[in-house]
Amino acid sequence: MLNSNNNIIFFEVFEEEKNAISKFLPNDINATFHQNTIQETCKFKDIKLEKNTIISIRTQSIIPEKWSSKISAILTRSTGYDHLNSFKNNHKKILYGYLPNYCARSVAEHAFLMCLALMRRLPEQINKFDTFERDGLTGFEISGKNLLLVGIGNIGIEIYKISKSMGFNVDGIDLIENFEDVNYIKKDNDIKKYDVIICAMDLNESNYSYFNDNFFKRVKKGSLFINISRGEIAPVSILNKYLNNETLSGVALDVFDTESSLAVSLRNREEDEDTKLIMEIKKHPNVILTPHNAFNTHETVLRKAKNTIEQIQSLIEKGKFIWEVP
Repeated sequence: MLNSNNNIIFFEVFEEEKNAISKFLPNDINATFHQNTIQETCKFKDIKLEKNTIISIRTQSIIPEKWSSKISAILTRSTGYDHLNSFKNNHKKILYGYLPNYCARSVAEHAFLMCLALMRRLPEQINKFDTFERDGLTGFEISGKNLLLVGIGNIGIEIYKISKSMGFNVDGIDLIENFEDVNYIKKDNDIKKYDVIICAMDLNESNYSYFNDNFFKRVKKGSLFINISRGEIAPVSILNKYLNNETLSGVALDVFDTESSLAVSLRNREEDEDTKLIMEIKKHPNVILTPHNAFNTHETVLRKAKNTIEQIQSLIEKGKFIWEVP
């Protein structure tokens, strides 16, 4: 068994998630919920941790170093865990868990929703409704278009299935070619033919700024770009540059390279360099930005809550998570 006091503090919990977790929460676990990140919460509250406390976060919280002696385990309620790497490297005695399997379909559907919206110029259609104009609103059908899917893991393969079923010609790029049905290409191949590029890669030390000048100088003029994985892989400043020179005709993002600070600034209506850049890219007519919400469906929230409690129970009863951060 884990040397734990059965206290768990949840951060970054929205209302529907809190209700779902509470539904599955055993009576012998003492849970405290905070809607905001650790850094936002600590601005207004003095959070005192007892020895062997478990904390649970999502992707935007920054864990204070001074908490390390009081924490027995950290559970990130996300499929990615790159945001834990730095803290984990410095504090190896703490146990780390994540949720790898709860949201692949919902994120894939969100990616495809964004794709369709860009292809049919939906942001511009909405903006022009008041004047009932159609000039400049001509979009594209899916059939016969070429899609490049970069990163084909649990989420990527769901995007692949949806895209193929709707009529896209889909090619993939991944270091590990796990799926026989996918036509893989190498990252240095000619990519001029692709109408749509979707990023579904996990973030690791080798792919920061993967989508950079070298990449976008090789793409088809007028192509669309969608990112539902991690913002650090495709910085907003680069995407803004290639929207400005019309290499890209549309961009849709659910993730952002400065997300931890950006989210706090936007929630608190603060102006800084992060928010200025976001406001700049929002000026483009065919841009969609969502608040890291691709996972958020009723079905996924229930799966996530159930997996969260399974992780906590395994930790308390067996001394380890079911799904441990590698």
